[in-house]
Amino acid sequence: MLSKAEDTAILAQLAEEEGSGTEADEIAAGLKEVERMIEEQEIMRLFSGEYDSHNGIMHINAGAGGTESCDWVDMLARMYGRWAEQHGYSWEIIDRTPGDEAGSRSLTASMTGDHAYGRLHGERGVHRLVRISPFDSASRRHTSFASVDVMPEVEAADEVEISPDDLKIDTFRASTAGGQHVNKTDSAVRITHLATGIVVSCQNERSQHKNRAFAMRVLRARLLDLQRQEQEKKLAELRGEQTEIAWGHQIRSYVLHPYQMVKDHRTEYQTANAGAVLNGQIDELLEAYLRYDMELRAKSGAL
Repeated sequence: MLSKAEDTAILAQLAEEEGSGTEADEIAAGLKEVERMIEEQEIMRLFSGEYDSHNGIMHINAGAGGTESCDWVDMLARMYGRWAEQHGYSWEIIDRTPGDEAGSRSLTASMTGDHAYGRLHGERGVHRLVRISPFDSASRRHTSFASVDVMPEVEAADEVEISPDDLKIDTFRASTAGGQHVNKTDSAVRITHLATGIVVSCQNERSQHKNRAFAMRVLRARLLDLQRQEQEKKLAELRGEQTEIAWGHQIRSYVLHPYQMVKDHRTEYQTANAGAVLNGQIDELLEAYLRYDMELRAKSGAL
């Protein structure tokens, strides 16, 4: 970054001495690049969590609202998928339960990339959508809800201890789109963790072995997240606080009618460009939360 800044400064000095404006575009591009690099360094400073550097696993589940909420699940998945594409991340849906008429009742996806969990962990919570329903012949306004959970992906066995005796493993025929081959064989895998009742499944791959490996990755992430929730509850009890469960907390509203606005209720950040947000342009929302989270941890002495 320093080298880029020095090169831009030298170019600007030469242009001033020669009285030429031909380098103006190059100087402007250099300054813009330096600014981007400074902003990225600032964001990296916000990653102080133990698992912030890890890949992430996201689970989106439809809430109240029937078909509307199932469609909202797919809209959120598209939003995060577009964001991943724009940043060179890998976004892969590894399990999906389709809705009765449209959309998905739930889906699980993996996000692979630099600090994927650190960047996205603030998306955990309930997301609310207000719009004119495309499924309502009377064109009435509907409110839909979907919950998002984000967990760090952990590979090392010592991160989460899983006893083989606690696992019930079932196989079944995949039902996902693109699973034309696997529909003929029991390649999909469902794993039940008997000790906690957690159930995970994967049906994206044609290989039963690969689906089982993916499902175990999700199970490790779910168990690690369960440990985190239990620790937070214990700390809240010791402090005499009212425990706030992320799954039941509305963190953000996306309003498409009668006006357009996306507002994060924690950071108070809002924008009228709802279309851009739903198309994956969520960096400002993510960064606002990272700064908000750092301030909270600083006040609580967690930093």
